[in-house]
Order: sequence, then structure tokens, then C-alpha cells
Amino acid sequence: MFKKFLSTFSKDIGIDLGTANTLVYVKGRGIVINEPSVVAINNKTGKILAIGEQAKRMIGKTPSHIIAVKPLTQGVVSDFEVTEQMLKYFIQKIHKTTFSILPKPRVVIGIPSGVTEVEKKAVYDAALSAGARSVYLIDEPMAAAIGARLPIQEAYGSVIVDIGGGTTEIAVISLGGIVISRSLRVAGERLNQEIIQYARNEFNIIIGERTAEELKIAIGSVYPLKQNLSFRIRGRDLVNGLPKELLANNNHIRFAVSGTVKIILRNIRDVLEDTPPELMADFMERGICLVGGGSLLRGLDQLIAKETRIPVFIEEDPLTTVVRGTGIVLEHLDEFKEVLDSDF
Repeated sequence: MFKKFLSTFSKDIGIDLGTANTLVYVKGRGIVINEPSVVAINNKTGKILAIGEQAKRMIGKTPSHIIAVKPLTQGVVSDFEVTEQMLKYFIQKIHKTTFSILPKPRVVIGIPSGVTEVEKKAVYDAALSAGARSVYLIDEPMAAAIGARLPIQEAYGSVIVDIGGGTTEIAVISLGGIVISRSLRVAGERLNQEIIQYARNEFNIIIGERTAEELKIAIGSVYPLKQNLSFRIRGRDLVNGLPKELLANNNHIRFAVSGTVKIILRNIRDVLEDTPPELMADFMERGICLVGGGSLLRGLDQLIAKETRIPVFIEEDPLTTVVRGTGIVLEHLDEFKEVLDSDF
């Protein structure tokens, strides 16, 4: 009875709790928040100064007593208290326009499929402490497949590859369950680190994560392009410590990220090789669904298609596929209860 009373003052929400970005879906309203998973903290007082976009702008630009941290590492909670504060901030931000004094929403959260029970419990507890009245966890590849409107509940094999900020999820789904999956701790942030290392080794220039991310988005490719793209890099000269500027092109980025891309390709092939042969015909007909920010790397779909000999298609809005999946689950909670985990 009390929970029913609380529900009248709360908005049920779905969350894609990502290493790089957190997206929030509100039942009946759609996606209302898409902000970086970054929190700025004053080390002297322990006080949180900023969360989300405002905190991300502080990365690399703060005095020594202020740090901008990412409370999630490779898709899992690395700092429980900061994650709790970040979730609380997003929950309160959603309910700011209502007259809710004590928001207690039901929350569906997407998590990597390869996390341990301890890591699941950390997400569950953080959401409860942040103000949720009920918490349901769903594997990210399952949420992505639901968001992409794949026929997951039919006797039909679907392949989903979700390349996020901290993890890459590869899964074969049929009859409402995951037949086989791989969760890799290599994804978008690993690509950024490879670009930083390449710039250091090849150009003797030190760049930060934000510059590496800009490079990846502006000219990143994993397959030869018909027309070369270029981008001006600004950083610090490794030799004399002075400002340095140079021009990089898409071929540089392709060489820089080749190591991580090979790991992802190898694991996609391994998943396909371990898949029951009866499902292979479905893949050949329907193809592999590519989602997540990493899917936007130029030529990645072509490269995967070439390596697997299976058609590949990129979901229409790959950055929001997982959170849209949590939203669909929220709207039809009884229908999708079997794919949720809430027993803690």
C-alpha cells in the first residue's frame, strides 16, 4: 500500500549506466538525460562540486585539490559512494519539475553481461541508496536487442554487438534468453588510450583524453576510406615541453586503434564459432546488429562483414539503443520479467 502511494509521486526510470555516459529514460516521456558519467570532487572537503556535463568540462583543467572522476570503470562500479551520488543527482533532476517531496521510482538498469554477482550487487545497492524503491537489472546486450526491436522472444537467432565506453558486449539471443555471450573490457576508452599512445610514439606529442576522443569522432576509421579525412592536433611537445600542433589523418587513427579492433573481431568470430549451427542460417538472413558509440567508427560494419561473411547493419540511433531497451521493459514490465534480475 505504501509503495503504491509512493508510485503516484515518482517517475519510473530506465538507466544505461555507462562508463562514458549515463542515459536516463522516463516512463511516458522518453529519454530525458544524456550526460557524461563524471563527478567533480573537492578533495579537501569531500564535497561534490559538479556532475555530468559540467564535471566533464573540468577534466584536465582543475587545481590539485579538485578531481574529476569517473565512478564506473569498464562498465562496473569502482566508487560506490560517488556512483550513489551521481544516481541520486539524476533521480532528483528528473523529479525537479514535479511536486515530489520524496521520489521513490522503480528503476531498470542495464549492466554488462560479464559482471560478477558482487559487481551486480554494487549497482543494485547504489540505486537503492540513491532513492529507488525497486531495482531491476538487465544485461546490456538483452536491453540493446530489445531497444533495436529484434525478435528476441521468437525461436530465431539474433546477434548483437554493443561497443560502449568501457565494455564490448557480443551476444547471441533466442527465445528470450542469451544463448552465448562475451563481455570484453575493451571498448571506446581503450581506443582513446591507443590514440594517446600513438600520438606520443609517432609524433612526440602529448594529448589528453578529450583530444583523443575528438580525434576518434572527427576522423576515426578502421577501414580504408575513399577520401582522406584530417584533423589538427594540439598538445605538448614531448621533447621541449612547449605547445605543438600538427595535422593527423584517418590512416593514423586506423593504425592507432588496430590492436583493440582485432581483439573485438576475434571475439565476434569466437562467439559465432561457438553458436549452435541451427542459428547460423538466421544470422545469414538477418545479419549482425551493431550498437553503441563504437559502432560509429567509420568502416567498422564493413570490416566485421568482411571478417565474418555475415551482413552487418548499424542500429538507427546506436548511442541510445540500450536505454531505449530499458524504457520498453519499463513500459511492459510483466512481459519482460524473465529477462530481469532483482533477487539480491
